[in-house]
Amino acid sequence: MIKYHDTEWGVPLHDDRKLFEFLVLEGMQAGLSWLTVLKKRENYRKSFSGFDPRKVARYDHRKIQSLLSDSGIIRNRLKIEAAVSNAKAFLAVQEEFGSFNRYVWKFIGGKPVRNRWARISQIPATSSESDTMSADMKKRGFKFVGSTICYAHMQATGMVNDHLVSCFRYGQLG
Repeated sequence: MIKYHDTEWGVPLHDDRKLFEFLVLEGMQAGLSWLTVLKKRENYRKSFSGFDPRKVARYDHRKIQSLLSDSGIIRNRLKIEAAVSNAKAFLAVQEEFGSFNRYVWKFIGGKPVRNRWARISQIPATSSESDTMSADMKKRGFKFVGSTICYAHMQATGMVNDHLVSCFRYGQLG
């Protein structure tokens, strides 16, 4: 967790495949700790074709059954099926907007929101932007994209800088 925090969490991300990876992983986290998902991240990369949305979108019943027996990932049928469904929605967004990056960053005006939290207890679980993002994604057929998951996605991918002002990463990420 420390390495993830110190090197990755909150760094602005504009790569569609990495954005898809975080979308899948955030959905897998629902109801669980991020540490649980993070420990299985490498297994997810292998099991989900390197998070290539084109490949994941083609997963059929047989592949889903195979994933359900994969002890290296969280074996939840709804979450696995959502990842496949989300890959299809992701590709449709790429087609419409030119990239998922362009689509998702529009919810915050294209640049990171820089919050100024002094205590962890101040950090919200949602925002008006994550509410809007969630509603729009649901209309487009995405699943496991409630406002809390969208906000976590925004934090992880640097759309929101929620490092505490006392954290060394806060200033580094602008």
